[in-house]
Amino acid sequence: MIKVLVVDDEPQLLRALRINLTARKYEVVTAIDGTSALAIAARTLPDLVVLDLGLPDLDGAEVIKGLRGWTEVPIVVLSGRADASDKVEALDAGADDYLTKPFSMEELLARLRVARRHADRNTPKTAVQRVGDFDVDVASHTITRVPEAPETVPPTVHLTPTEWGIVEVLLKNTGRLVSARQLLTEVWGHGYENDTPLLRFHFTKLRRKLEREPSRPAHLLTEPGMGYRFQP
Repeated sequence: MIKVLVVDDEPQLLRALRINLTARKYEVVTAIDGTSALAIAARTLPDLVVLDLGLPDLDGAEVIKGLRGWTEVPIVVLSGRADASDKVEALDAGADDYLTKPFSMEELLARLRVARRHADRNTPKTAVQRVGDFDVDVASHTITRVPEAPETVPPTVHLTPTEWGIVEVLLKNTGRLVSARQLLTEVWGHGYENDTPLLRFHFTKLRRKLEREPSRPAHLLTEPGMGYRFQP
């Protein structure tokens, strides 16, 4: 059974979507705000996400970015915002499709089927990944020492937003080579594509925080002349 996470702060619409999707053999989980949506997604690992943009705590685009830090789950935006700028922002953040309210249930179901067919089959199955002596939770942005780590290892680690951006890109591409240009573009944006000294500076800081031997990294690897790789 395909599991759908529906995120909307309108109780009547949330109920209608739950009833209609359940009747069509979807397993439905719901959230009424962005914070709970991220937590529920990390816990339940949905196959699809239907997301409103106008949430009471976080903007929908921020929820999309939070999900995209660790998963490629298909995200269909269902929003009353009809402006082109809102659509572009959501799609740039990582949404797969955008449907404007009011909508027909048949069209939503068709969009979900298409999004499901296009889903990446290599989606990570957990938001938490082991990096040396730490468990890194990219959904909640927390890093904690694993039980078997030496007592000299700090119980938690704090990363800056930039460092989280680098970690999210690397963990999303676990085991695969990521070019310096891709990292610079995804984390800093266009205009920084060639600023490799900036990337090296932040990568050095990350290794000091996460690697047991920063000068001999086991997980945050550099491929000279090519890019970087997260090796679990």
